[in-house]
Amino acid sequence: MNPSQNSVSALDPDDIGSRIDPVLARSWLLVNGLQYDRFQGAANSRADIVVLDIEDAVAPKDKLVARDNVVRWIAAGNRDWVRVNGFGTQWWADDLAALGQVKPGGVMLAMVESVDHVTETAKRLPGVPIVALVETARGLERISEIASAKGTFRLAFGIGDFRRDTGFGDQPATLAYARSRFTIAAKAAHLPSAIDGPTVGSSALKLSEATAVSAEFGMTGKICLTPDQCAAVNEGLSPSHEEIAWALEFFAEYERDGGQIRNGSDLPRIARGTKILDLARAYGIEFNEEYDDPDHMPAPSDTYHY
Repeated sequence: MNPSQNSVSALDPDDIGSRIDPVLARSWLLVNGLQYDRFQGAANSRADIVVLDIEDAVAPKDKLVARDNVVRWIAAGNRDWVRVNGFGTQWWADDLAALGQVKPGGVMLAMVESVDHVTETAKRLPGVPIVALVETARGLERISEIASAKGTFRLAFGIGDFRRDTGFGDQPATLAYARSRFTIAAKAAHLPSAIDGPTVGSSALKLSEATAVSAEFGMTGKICLTPDQCAAVNEGLSPSHEEIAWALEFFAEYERDGGQIRNGSDLPRIARGTKILDLARAYGIEFNEEYDDPDHMPAPSDTYHY
């Protein structure tokens, strides 16, 4: 990834987003910590979470300036997140010491390869949620342990470094095993679903297709490299109008049939429908909760019953 490519264009005041609960956050916008003048534009973007980057985006000679920029921004009352340098680097301890004085909204810890990387970070930043950014084969092999570590809040997939480490290509089939490991590890550890890596480039079609891949693998967040990626990611990782219509139709049918469990597919469909509608409300998606279509076809089931 190359977060130094971040740019902030003029934003329509009606298109300004707001931060949401990081448990539900879809778009995680990386912003170069060296570019203080872009922080406010990022804060006004459609990003669910802004992550000020003092790791990959910043050359070693500029680390101190970037860290000072971030500390100044957080100290001014902003609750954005920070991507810090990995455990074992010469900057990790000083990053955490500086951020411990101002309490960011959370940290994204780079290059996580073991439980110790998370637990030692958590000790120095008590009460601050940590997204473990797993970016290597070594990290992937230990991802279940990392997910279960005390202090891990969510997992994130550092695709660029992972591909450099492994030699993998970028096709969905090539990375299917890795993405599956993230989703399964997060679910098994009772974490929110994992955050997928970024998509490089400005193609709207490419971003839409990549976000659909994230959703297909059960990942509910995605790292963004520019503010204009956030709206598309938010849309792609939110319940669709078709899914909302399905949920409303199912619950209407269920109530018309007496509101009692009818077959083995009802419980999973209730769970799915409830999740769809709860997420739609959380993301501010407007829909008519009254569904009345007496000529409807029954909501489709994935389990056939005579």
